[in-house]
Amino acid sequence: MTIFTVCRSLRDSLCRAFDRCCRFLPCLSDPARRSALGLKAALVMLHLIYAGVLFLFDGGLIEKTKREPWYTGIYLALFVITLVQYFVTSGSSPGYVLDAMRKVNEANSIFRRTATVSKQPASSKGSVVVTVEGSQLGRPLLKDNGTPWSKLVLDLYPPGSVRSLTCSYCNVEQPPRSRHCHDCDRCVLQFDHHCVWLGTCIGVGNHCKFWWYICEETALCLWTGIQYITYLKSNISSAWWKDAIMIVLLVTLSISLFFLLLLLLFHSYLILTNQTTYELVRRRRITYLRGIPDRVYPFSKGACRNLYEFCCLRSSKYRMESLPTALELEEKARPYTCTDVVTCRCC
Repeated sequence: MTIFTVCRSLRDSLCRAFDRCCRFLPCLSDPARRSALGLKAALVMLHLIYAGVLFLFDGGLIEKTKREPWYTGIYLALFVITLVQYFVTSGSSPGYVLDAMRKVNEANSIFRRTATVSKQPASSKGSVVVTVEGSQLGRPLLKDNGTPWSKLVLDLYPPGSVRSLTCSYCNVEQPPRSRHCHDCDRCVLQFDHHCVWLGTCIGVGNHCKFWWYICEETALCLWTGIQYITYLKSNISSAWWKDAIMIVLLVTLSISLFFLLLLLLFHSYLILTNQTTYELVRRRRITYLRGIPDRVYPFSKGACRNLYEFCCLRSSKYRMESLPTALELEEKARPYTCTDVVTCRCC
């Protein structure tokens, strides 16, 4: 009876302590956010364990640090940059449709108010926030008559096609390449996927940050794995329990590195062809991609142009692309000739 009383009092104390923590940290009261915070804490702990065990066991690395401090300095810099990039990516917005619509409506109201008061040509306020990719890259979103959101979305669809797709959850018109994420409960522009480890969606607003995080994480895992192998080669006859710990960590690190390399190559392929994970996996179920041959990439502008736009033209997280016309799809489906290879049509 005493044991049950002690357990009950301990449980009540833990519940009261947790309630106090929830009052100071409201994010802990939400199960989804609590789970995301737990995953982030676990990821940080894994990084600290892999690096800490290496510096704790490997005396040769400490000696090398004294002789060549720049080597360990670069490794620690990569370690810190990777964690910073992780938190930056997880805290960034993927580009929500509702936010883009709000920006459009705000810019439209400012345009009309300015035109009414000043009676002078307006200066396309808001065009640096929301841009549309069409025949002219980065052209102003608002025209002289202040295009509303519904008209803007309809203009992104070619004549004669499915002109709009209203989300049944958000009740808002979705631009092409958008999708509703049930985890975030929002529509995302150029939806790629929902990353559980980051706790956010990957879309037009943070896809570049996500790729850089994968690249840095892959480099860090590769460098750490090389350090583990170097230690095992030179200290294989030392204490067996140290070798056992290092081998277990090396095996798990190798598995992680394998999947990271696959993920990095996969997203590099998506970038070069201007696709998203959702479009590649659900190609036959997406309305605007249905009927297009698999070897045709409807949004691709060439590998070099796709790479340039992905790396250098991501200043706005509300960039939208219009669907290609039938003539453009026919041109993309045309087989390559020797002239196309010489003129670098694929680029």
